[in-house]
Amino acid sequence: MPDIVHTNAPHGPEPVAARRHQEHFFADLDETGLGAVDAVQDTGAPSSLWSEAWQKLRRRPIFWVSAVIIVLVVVVAAFPSLFTSQNPRFCELSNSLGDPAPGHPFGYDRQGCDIYARTVYGARASVTVGVLATLAVLLIGTVVGSIAGFFGGWFDTILSRITDIFFAIPIVLAAIVIMQLFSDSRATMTVVAVLAAFGWTSIARITRGSVMSVKNNDYVTAAKSLGMSKLATLVRHILPNAAAPIIVYATVALGTFIVAEATLSFLGIGLPPSIVSWGGDISKAQASLRSRPEVLFYPAGALALTVLGFIMMGDAVRDALDPKVRNR
Repeated sequence: MPDIVHTNAPHGPEPVAARRHQEHFFADLDETGLGAVDAVQDTGAPSSLWSEAWQKLRRRPIFWVSAVIIVLVVVVAAFPSLFTSQNPRFCELSNSLGDPAPGHPFGYDRQGCDIYARTVYGARASVTVGVLATLAVLLIGTVVGSIAGFFGGWFDTILSRITDIFFAIPIVLAAIVIMQLFSDSRATMTVVAVLAAFGWTSIARITRGSVMSVKNNDYVTAAKSLGMSKLATLVRHILPNAAAPIIVYATVALGTFIVAEATLSFLGIGLPPSIVSWGGDISKAQASLRSRPEVLFYPAGALALTVLGFIMMGDAVRDALDPKVRNR
């Protein structure tokens, strides 16, 4: 039998004699077992959503800039006497629209009050109203939204319709109408209560949607199978895992409520004149806008910088906690 095989195909098999003398090379046998290949390094602590968010936040300049602004504003609001020794309520008409002087770097307003002292002390009222209103809104909206989203059924129907009714009412317009009823007894808590009464709807909607997206996860089913009550499951497992969008909105809402308080004080129906606030000083500075525009600039600039800090913080926290953004 011949050693050469002929074929009619244009690229047929090579001759057997030619293949017989070829050298064959084989890869070295890999002695690594499948167990070592599939092994997972578990020496480090497991990462969580919050640890991953912090790792991303600490690398963002916008987070540190906003954090510095917020910390500065909070310190000024809590300890204004550290930044000025002047009495913001002491006014002398002989200093009306006076130029800056030693100890009075911003000069004087039309009533002869120290602008720098009033700008410093005005932070307390604005920040207090913003923080308390945000906490009240966070409490009401979280309770309503979590009950509606977790229990569903007629709970969801009734609470959602109530939320829609309040959501259709503009918060500033409602505050203007309600504050007219308390024109003789206006105080910080009055403004907080009015803002909280009409500002909880957005957080309720966000909480409802977040709870509905979390309540069917495996760990919730496991908690129910272990006999945990519905309330305990909601508080211990669902709300902590649904808190990310709530925290993001609350951070931005704090700046919104500061603006709302300034708007009401600017219109003369917010905080009483006895309480130093940025909105009240902006309203009084209108009369001096043509001759001394810097009288308006200082309280307005402090208000804008504060709100900017909270909005920037909300954007940074949202980018860190949003899974869609983190996976880009």
